[in-house]
Amino acid sequence: MKSPVAAPPGAKHSASKRWRRLSPWIAAAAVLAACSGPGTDQTAPAQAPVAVGKLNSVAVVTHGSPGDAFWNVVKNGAEAAGDQLGVRVEYNSSGDPSQQAKLIDNAVAQGVDGLVVSMANPDALRTSIEKAVSSGIPVVTINSGEDKSVAYGAIGHVGQSERQAGEAAGKRLHDAGKQKMLCVIHEAGNIGANERCAGATQGFGTAVTLQVDINNPTDAQARIRGALEADSSIDAVLTLNSQIAARAVDAVRESKSKAAIATFDLNDDVVGAIRAGSLLFAVDQQQYEQGYLPVVMLKLYRSNLNGVGGGHPVQTGPAFVDKSNVDVVAGLVAQGTR
Repeated sequence: MKSPVAAPPGAKHSASKRWRRLSPWIAAAAVLAACSGPGTDQTAPAQAPVAVGKLNSVAVVTHGSPGDAFWNVVKNGAEAAGDQLGVRVEYNSSGDPSQQAKLIDNAVAQGVDGLVVSMANPDALRTSIEKAVSSGIPVVTINSGEDKSVAYGAIGHVGQSERQAGEAAGKRLHDAGKQKMLCVIHEAGNIGANERCAGATQGFGTAVTLQVDINNPTDAQARIRGALEADSSIDAVLTLNSQIAARAVDAVRESKSKAAIATFDLNDDVVGAIRAGSLLFAVDQQQYEQGYLPVVMLKLYRSNLNGVGGGHPVQTGPAFVDKSNVDVVAGLVAQGTR
């Protein structure tokens, strides 16, 4: 299917203009919530009383690696929402779960008005998130860990159901006539990556997984090349990250494999590879929304005690980018909103 294309929010305006410009985005959040996937029956810890008032500051703490293009777009979305709503947004990240927990603790100690957290390793963050909730700081989780969001006391989750997205990607490769898939996991311990591969295997059929390290791209490329050289029956490669996708393209070329490549997430390299025919498609979870919408949700909660989703995650994907729509999306990728 074609990925929906929306113009990014504009620059700063007066307070009244801000709300007029924001209304379509609030409506979009409501629509996304209505279309969201299964919720959870778990009972959430009680949110400490929150005084109705102004949202002045939001801390965004993710598990993103430094320089990761995906997380730069999340940051752009959060900062754009902050600019429009007059909210100070501070973004920090660490791929080390213990360090990420410390960043959350620091934000709580500073008394921020709202918290946005990605949960690639939910168990490592539980104590810190529940401390924020018990301190009266509303939390929105994003990207990973949707199954634990309600249980930890978050007021909502914004992201893509990874198993559902993986299944859709696997089915798409299967429908392209491929017989054996290599699914490349780039972060050890990332439950979202594991869910993607599990879903892809379900949608595709015969598949093997390969663990690589996103922080060592040269080795990642060598491992993918080695897997293709060792098993010539692999005719499809699915990567779960745009940076690893570029390495997979090089690995396929070096190994003289005929395998088709698909990936999760977008960056300029992925756009170029789709245009060149080196990549079949990209699964786009529209991560700009994962930064933007939580700030809106926190604003509504703080100012009017509104909730979005009713305990169900707000889905931002999957959408697909391929040759049919890549030229339209390319400009948005270049400006940092896709």
